[in-house]
Amino acid sequence: MNTLSSNGFIATTIDNKIATITFSHPASNSFPSNLLKDLTSELNLLSENESVSVIILKSEGNGTFCAGASFDELLSINNFDEGKLFFSGFANVINAMRTCKKIIVGRVQGKAVGGGVGLASACDYVFATDNASVKLSELAIGIGPFVIEPAVSRKIGKTAMSQLALAAHDWKSAKWAFENGLYSEIFSSTEDLGAALTVFTSKLASYNPEALQEMKGVFWENTSHWDVLLYDRAAISGKLVLSEFTRNALNAFKK
Repeated sequence: MNTLSSNGFIATTIDNKIATITFSHPASNSFPSNLLKDLTSELNLLSENESVSVIILKSEGNGTFCAGASFDELLSINNFDEGKLFFSGFANVINAMRTCKKIIVGRVQGKAVGGGVGLASACDYVFATDNASVKLSELAIGIGPFVIEPAVSRKIGKTAMSQLALAAHDWKSAKWAFENGLYSEIFSSTEDLGAALTVFTSKLASYNPEALQEMKGVFWENTSHWDVLLYDRAAISGKLVLSEFTRNALNAFKK
């Protein structure tokens, strides 16, 4: 699938049982609701595609991996229902990654902020570069990383999650992310990352697809309640995004 618009695109290629999903947006690969919807749909389609064993999730370019939610769209939210609907878009993506029958390998070449950290956390294995620092800036703009918290905490634990969430203005290094389990491997260049990613995913694609699917289920045991939890969390963010504090903070960030 290829979805193109002025609000970015989602593109997928399939080669030798490996599907590569690329997302892109001119604002540092951030996510407006249309891209969240398209990514969810693509993950669900690939989950049922018997010609695919492994999925690579990546963003376009060699700069920022993902800047999280679209600030423009956050500022356009006018009521609770719109707010909950927008944040439910991230809940849909994470749940689609969680329930996807395929192993998802992330390629994180640069900084990940907010929802971008959530995407990396929802991958089953992540390759990153030394430039791939992370930040959860949500508290700094008056909301919080409520929807992505379960995915992030599952990967790095509550203690590291609290460090990341409360230090909302601070970047944590790729080394920190690696040491805390968010990244599986880190590399000094995108070239080295790419070479290792190719070898790793090629090996995965040669394994018994039934075994991979069963292993995926094991990795995500005890998360079925996320079908409700993430949308309850979206409601919290949907309420907070309407606050005067958040409106002023978002406008300040955009200046």
